[in-house]
Amino acid sequence: MNKKTVLGIVLTVVFLTAITIAAVRTSNQNKTITKEGYYFNTFISLTAYTSKDEKALNECMLLCQKYDEMFDRNKEQSDIYKINHSNGFDVEVNPETYELLKKALEFCEETDGAADITVAGLIDTWGLNIPSDAMLTGAEYDEERSKPEDFGIKEALSHVDYKNVILKENNTVCLSDPSSQIDLGFIAKGYIADRLKECLIENNVKSAIISLGGNICLVGSKPDGSDYNVGIKDPDNEGNIINELKLSDTNAVTSGTYERYVIYDGIKYHHILSTETGYPVDNNVKSVTILCDSSTDADALSTICLILGEEGSEDILKKYNAQAYFYYAE
Repeated sequence: MNKKTVLGIVLTVVFLTAITIAAVRTSNQNKTITKEGYYFNTFISLTAYTSKDEKALNECMLLCQKYDEMFDRNKEQSDIYKINHSNGFDVEVNPETYELLKKALEFCEETDGAADITVAGLIDTWGLNIPSDAMLTGAEYDEERSKPEDFGIKEALSHVDYKNVILKENNTVCLSDPSSQIDLGFIAKGYIADRLKECLIENNVKSAIISLGGNICLVGSKPDGSDYNVGIKDPDNEGNIINELKLSDTNAVTSGTYERYVIYDGIKYHHILSTETGYPVDNNVKSVTILCDSSTDADALSTICLILGEEGSEDILKKYNAQAYFYYAE
């Protein structure tokens, strides 16, 4: 493994992909409680380690439903759907939506638009607005569809500009370009994981694992006080664990190019799109995993680092005191 330290941040080039949690052994007095569901276009699971924690997990599942209905741009009741279909008029949103938009726009500003929340129209042009379970099963493949034409990509790209999102007083939002469309996919699950962790802590849960697709949020340590075992899978050999991390009370979030994609004429086009070219980012980085105290930051940084590459990510990783694990295509 090639390791190097850059500005105090350890950047490790390894083979990795979506994160899995190794089985946690609990003592006889602890009962493992797991709640599962389908939210945020992915399968999720929440696990805690005493029977007293079940009430807290139930409360968290209700929060998942709430945020799914609040942030999913495909759901008509969501704040993001209402903004995207407002024709540029003001929309009053939930204070949490406003908070998340503000945080997302800060990352857009920091990356000079390399990460941009107004990519929804470009995502749709590529046919990438598909639930992740469909992508994993190949259900999105349609041999009759054709790759979008360059003029269509350029048209969609012309409306990608985070500065078109205007935050006003009293939790009011509007789009200065009505054709701009918001998608919070690069940060929403991280924000939600942070809120779920807060809920668990408020309910005196000491040990828990929040798994939202590629987002892992760890509450405390195992019931016996030891670290959790976080396994990193080999993207080229499903089921193989090629690295194992010992972690407690932190977040591990992965973004990659190998699961969410469409195929046109036998060529895969992944879902992380360049705001310069309108095409999928092409820098030989296959995935990035971020370790960070904030799940919101880790979620955003995993996408940002994949876009910017290892060298381009050094400063922003240092700012957020985060570690990044990069995997490169062979």
